[in-house]
Amino acid sequence: MFKTFETTLSGRKVVVETGKMAGLANGSALVRFGDTVVLATATASAKPREGVDFFPLSVDYEEKLYSVGKIPGSFQKREGKPSEKAILASRCIDRPLRPLFPKDLRNDVSIVTTVMSVDQDNSPEIAAMLGAAIAIQISDIPFNGPVASVAVGLVDGEIIINPNQQQREKSALTLTVAASEEKIVMIEAGAKEVPDAVMLEAILKAHEVIKELCKFIIEIGNEIGKPKFEYASCEVDAELYNDIKDFAIEKVRAAMDTNDKTVRDARMQVVEDEIAAEFGEKYEGREGEIAEAIYKLQKYVVRRWLLDDGKRVDGRGINEIRPLAAEVGLLPRTHGSGMFTRGQTQVLTIATLGAIGDAQKLDGIDTDESKRYIHHYNFPSYSVGETKPSRGPGRREIGHGALAEKALEPVIPSEEEFPYAIRLVSEVLSSNGSTSQGAICGSTLALMDAGVPIKEPVAGISVGLITEADRWMTMLDIQGVEDFFGDMDFKVAGTKNGITAIQVDIKIDGLTPEIIAEAFDKTRKARFYILDEIMLKAIPEVREELSPYAPKMISFTIDPEKIRDVIGSGGKTIQKIIADTGVKIDIEDDGRVFIAAVDSASGDKAKQIIEGIVKEPQPGEIYEGTVVRTTTFGAFVEILPGKDGLVHISKLDSKRVEKVEDVVLIGDVIKVKVLEIDKMGRINLARILPEKEEI
Repeated sequence: MFKTFETTLSGRKVVVETGKMAGLANGSALVRFGDTVVLATATASAKPREGVDFFPLSVDYEEKLYSVGKIPGSFQKREGKPSEKAILASRCIDRPLRPLFPKDLRNDVSIVTTVMSVDQDNSPEIAAMLGAAIAIQISDIPFNGPVASVAVGLVDGEIIINPNQQQREKSALTLTVAASEEKIVMIEAGAKEVPDAVMLEAILKAHEVIKELCKFIIEIGNEIGKPKFEYASCEVDAELYNDIKDFAIEKVRAAMDTNDKTVRDARMQVVEDEIAAEFGEKYEGREGEIAEAIYKLQKYVVRRWLLDDGKRVDGRGINEIRPLAAEVGLLPRTHGSGMFTRGQTQVLTIATLGAIGDAQKLDGIDTDESKRYIHHYNFPSYSVGETKPSRGPGRREIGHGALAEKALEPVIPSEEEFPYAIRLVSEVLSSNGSTSQGAICGSTLALMDAGVPIKEPVAGISVGLITEADRWMTMLDIQGVEDFFGDMDFKVAGTKNGITAIQVDIKIDGLTPEIIAEAFDKTRKARFYILDEIMLKAIPEVREELSPYAPKMISFTIDPEKIRDVIGSGGKTIQKIIADTGVKIDIEDDGRVFIAAVDSASGDKAKQIIEGIVKEPQPGEIYEGTVVRTTTFGAFVEILPGKDGLVHISKLDSKRVEKVEDVVLIGDVIKVKVLEIDKMGRINLARILPEKEEI
């Protein structure tokens, strides 16, 4: 049955329509936020997937270019693989929802949000997050919700909920918060060095708005929601688990008590083999349950150590950072490189500088058309000691790369200050937790090594969490096993002035303000230490000179009306300049010209040619020009690229000239003076003899 529900968000109407579209999905909702329209659907399989030890949830955020009146630019003229922004939006929808599904559910669940119409003032991402939450809430899929999300900006010191496009352009903060009525479930932020206290205030203010949205979702669910279906629990059998626990708990404790991941994995393999030998016959055919029991036992050991003994797997103190190291200039032919090591996590970042024309072109549903600063993150299988073929970055890699890009973006110099496109690539060489934060630190090192005049150095660190009923504790700089068996990975990057990026992943039902405040306090102190004691000792300041292998960049501005003269008919003029000088030239519509050259001489030559093309000769100016054509009445001389003037036959010599070719030939270089420029723009010249000022 078709139903509509209405509420307001930041003073703007939100309309939710149900029962009209996608009727075969377990739950569906069409969300209208202003003129932004998103269809959200939630579907579950009838039976659990066999042979998996995880909840098989998939979330897709589909950008349709028809939503903004565009036809795709590809050869096939249809949407291809998701854009990076679409993947990041999918992750933002996934992360707050996943922890609220039953942990023993193994039925496939698919959430699809389709962006059908976009009004740039009303975020399609927020509409999609709201729609997904409603679709699940009204479906028969088991879920411990509801959860809702809002965007937050900071404009002129004022916290704005769901800023419009104009406010977003001026905002010092791009924050997305997801929460239930009681707790914060997800935080994703990019910021221009926002203080911790302001960030916490923005998060809590967002939560107040989210509480009202959750009540709205509950009302919809109470009116049209379906009863939740029964499912076969995949919880480990108690008898099997207790048998393995009694047999192996001390073995697991001994195996895990080391700061070396390789040693721990080797020891646990021995324990797993002993468990298989002991229980293989009794629990024949139940290998999956045995593996799940071993995982559960490891989790029990790590969590009991932390909560009961204040002990960490590697023996560190609760607020102790693993051994750190930083190096720069490792690769001689790259434009900049920096390696950051934290324990057994090691990330090498390489900086490459290019012409402005190397900026990435974007073809999406928002107003961004390009970006000149790019960060890519690679996570090869060897970094965790595994053997898998490389198949390109997955969603996790794209998400980590975007986090590092977001963390450094506020300190990247403007195009006017530093007219280069910048690409950073972080290669994870070894991973034992917090590689994304290692990529942030390595990126700062690489930028400084490359001579990029960043405004401030940036460092990143993460905080973990263990909870049990009302008990909780946080620990600084979590390694892989603490991330794996813990409840939170709270990543914060920033400068000494404030926060530049946050990403929070949790496995529980949410975080309290006290937990968030403690995480901010710990990460702030830690990043100060990392900056002062490690990174700035490796490279105290940005290098004064660029790498000799980096392009030499020259930028200047010409009259926009002269751009067509520089380009020439069919691009002939600019192509000739490029061919003659070996440079790369980019010209913006506003008249800004960027020349990338392998050396200063070729760049200066190209600049001189362009300035000559756009220059307007003035009477009295003297030039050395080339004779390009002769006639019976004089010689035409090119005094500037594309600009010819006539030296009348009477102005070629001090004595009478019978024939032009008696004095000059095509190709001769002669000195001339501009006599006048007539009303039609024709230039009249006089030849200057070597012994005289002019004819």
